[in-house]
This record gives sequence, C-alpha cells and structure tokens, in this order.
Amino acid sequence: MTETIKYIEENLEKAKGNYICVSNVYTTVMAYENENYRRIQNEAFMTLPDGKPLSIVSKLKGFKEAERVTGPDLMEEIFKLSEKKGYTHYFYGSTEKTLNELETKLKEKFPKLRIVGLYAPPFRDLTECEDKEIIKSINLTNPDFLWVGLGAPKQEIWMYKHMGKINSLMIGVGAGFDYHAGLLKRAPKWMQELSLEWLYRLYQEPSRLLKRYVRSNLKFIYYLLKHILLKK
Repeated sequence: MTETIKYIEENLEKAKGNYICVSNVYTTVMAYENENYRRIQNEAFMTLPDGKPLSIVSKLKGFKEAERVTGPDLMEEIFKLSEKKGYTHYFYGSTEKTLNELETKLKEKFPKLRIVGLYAPPFRDLTECEDKEIIKSINLTNPDFLWVGLGAPKQEIWMYKHMGKINSLMIGVGAGFDYHAGLLKRAPKWMQELSLEWLYRLYQEPSRLLKRYVRSNLKFIYYLLKHILLKK
C-alpha cells in the first residue's frame, strides 16, 4: 500500500485520463476467459491485487513483496493524503441514497476532504448525449480523482471507454462506496489475513454473491493448477 500511494502521488498528473483496476479472483478469472476484458485490465495505469489469493500467487511468481491492496483501504489512504495535499474527488456510480450516506460519512471522518461532485447514473446504458453531458460535468469540476463504483466488469469497461476523455485519474472500487458509506462492514483483520474476507462478504450478501463466489473461486483454483502443471 505504501508503495502504491507513493507511486500515485508522484505520477498523479501523468496518470490523469487513465484508470486503475483493483482486481480480485472474480475479475482475474473473467480476464483469463475474456480477451477484451483482459486487454482492459492490462492497459490500466495500474492493476492492483485486491484479493489475498492474488498477492499469494504474485509471491509464488517471484514478487516477494507483493501485498494485498484493497479498494476500501486504497480509498482510505488516498483520502488521508488528500487532506494534506488538497486533492479533489468526484464519485460516479451506485445510488443517490448510497452517495448521500457516503458524502455524510466522509465529511465526518475526513473534514478537510474536498468532494466536488457525486453522480448516480441510471441503471441502463447512457445515451451518447447523456454521456457527453456527464463527461462535461465531471471535467468542469476538474477532480484529481474520479472514483467509479459500478461493480465489475461494468466499471472497468466504463473507465476504458472514457480513457482520455475524463481529465482525472479514474479508480474502480466496486463496493468501496458501500463500505465507506457504512452500508457494508469489513471483515475482521484475522479473516482478511487468512484470505476469508470473501466469506464475510458472502455472509452479508448471500443471495447475490453465492453463485459468483463458488464459480469464480473454483475456476481460479482450476486455472492455477492447470498453469502450474503446464509449466512442469
């Protein structure tokens, strides 16, 4: 995390117009199976290992210092830095209710944080005219960071399509809005360290996540073993 924040801070101006993917087992499996989505992940300014299994695999591949960098934790650290540096923020995604809660909670926790805009898009594809208007609206506020909370793979696809059109560093954080709005709780630290945060999340949203987690976790293990065997 320390290296990530340092790199973003040192390269923020260069990174504006680009995007960061915060990747987990689900998005990694999706990228493995879908060439277009893999290209979106690979062309990002940074692709960070949100899931503990990804940091473990990275270490096994030779990156000994690879550690987990989660979306909610990344947001927290950048918010802290922003109070010192005066960075500005725009939030795109989720619902108006979540965004209102998010703004309230962030102002309580980070009183010096500069939020310049929030927008909850409709649950449909925007028309070309609507898209141009929201791009114009975001760029008029000139945020340093544009946080995108549309869920995967929608948020990564959205950022890729808007690369070079948005004059901010875009970061896709999935449920990060819900965590900082207080609508979801993080798993205890011991569960995070044991790669069990997904289980805690499943406990909170079983109907939505059960099928996804079972399928993606099994596929991840299968593809990993397949890769190891092929290497031999």
